[in-house]
Amino acid sequence: MARLRSSYVCQNCGAVTQRWQGKCESCGEWNTIIEEAAALGVGGASARRGAAGRPFPLEDLAGASRPEPRVATGIGELDRVAGGGFVPGSATLIGGEPGIGKSTLLIQACAAVARSGARVVYVSGEESTAQVRLRAARLGLASAPVQLAAQTLVEDIVATLASGDATKFVVIDSIQTMWSDAIESAPGTVSQVRGSAQALIRFAKASGAALLIVGHVTKDGQIAGPRVVEHMVDAVFSFEGDGAHAFRLLRAAKNRFGATDEVGVFEMTGSGLAEVPNPSALFLSGRDVGAAPGASVFAGVEGARPLLVEIQALVAPTSLGTPRRAVVGWEPNRLAMVLAVLESHGGLKLGPFDIYLNVAGGLRVAEPAADLAAAAALVSSVTGATLPHDAVYFGEIALSGSVRPVAHTTLRLKEAAKLGFARAFAPPAPRAEGDAPGAGVTTIGSVASLVALIAASAVEARSGGDGSGKGAPGGSKSGGGGAGEGAPAAAAYGTKPTARARTPASAG
Repeated sequence: MARLRSSYVCQNCGAVTQRWQGKCESCGEWNTIIEEAAALGVGGASARRGAAGRPFPLEDLAGASRPEPRVATGIGELDRVAGGGFVPGSATLIGGEPGIGKSTLLIQACAAVARSGARVVYVSGEESTAQVRLRAARLGLASAPVQLAAQTLVEDIVATLASGDATKFVVIDSIQTMWSDAIESAPGTVSQVRGSAQALIRFAKASGAALLIVGHVTKDGQIAGPRVVEHMVDAVFSFEGDGAHAFRLLRAAKNRFGATDEVGVFEMTGSGLAEVPNPSALFLSGRDVGAAPGASVFAGVEGARPLLVEIQALVAPTSLGTPRRAVVGWEPNRLAMVLAVLESHGGLKLGPFDIYLNVAGGLRVAEPAADLAAAAALVSSVTGATLPHDAVYFGEIALSGSVRPVAHTTLRLKEAAKLGFARAFAPPAPRAEGDAPGAGVTTIGSVASLVALIAASAVEARSGGDGSGKGAPGGSKSGGGGAGEGAPAAAAYGTKPTARARTPASAG
């Protein structure tokens, strides 16, 4: 029998090499490779002895199956992301920044499931049982029949879960603190995390318990440890949020039993995490009606849920040699593309100006349909025209300057009408979808039309504000919130798209 040799494992990505090196060739990180014994992991003793395998029966694909009902936690936002509840025997990995509320959410879920009469076990490897009780008492959950344990040895945890009544719901907080006697390395290493997760997932599959595993995250927001753990589990959830805001978002990056584009919205309160049934009202709660130029409302869709959020833009003359491009809550490369299209096909000269874009409320928008709303906010800021307070914008901008249609148009319009928005600026629909009641749609087919529309309203506002009727960019500085002679609004007037046609003049 060959002698077991040690191997060198990268603690960042899990890559294995036969010798030590300063830089990992797989992920490019420095000083992350350490020496570990070549253990086979939990359950590898029989492989070391060379025991022969046993045949097992095979089944037909068309066999009858009786899926067990999902384990509903009673927290609607959590069950929505999970696909209607957690499947018995499934393993879910939940990651998030420290202090974001992962343990708070899971202890609330455990209490809700335990009150339905099921056996629920909460195993903490980072806190003592007294600390967990303090959190439960603060949340008003001290009376819930949740079984607690402060343990990190995987073999003892599995033996305890297998004893007594059948366990229905298990929470492990966190996987980086677990370790196994069968693996000769320190807790938190790649081998220990992978072996511990394997043992816990094997128990969940065999017993039918819904397993929830908490994972640490790295400084760039990725779940720490080997990527193989994310492939081993059935679902990967990401708990996101901004410390400056009270709301939290739960997203599904992977889900074998449901959609991966669903999002759950929570609000952090003094008594724990509260569900937000209407996220659009939350994100628009601080919006000023009739405020300064540079603000538009984007009608977006996250999964099957429409979300309305305000996009703010500021275009100001730069005092630096290289203008700044700062963006919060949106993709910077997407902003650069929209700016290039506005210059090439919209006639705006944005090169000598600093540009700032912000998604209000701390929400992170990744949908291409936000292009039109961002462009409207930029044009509004550069022209000094205030956008209609009762209008929403959505549409994807192509490099050719056209505005492409997006999915779920009817869903967006219904949400806008429900919150009191009477108008919508959207691309032409590929087919008739039936507009929502009370939502008048103005078709925007190109970026040039958008620039002409907003610039025309700016000229009209100045004409009515200074009384001269000329509407020139160098006119009165007090007219309609416009700009003076040195303002960037001058670049929007007299340009090719504005002089071409002042079409859809009905949008005002």
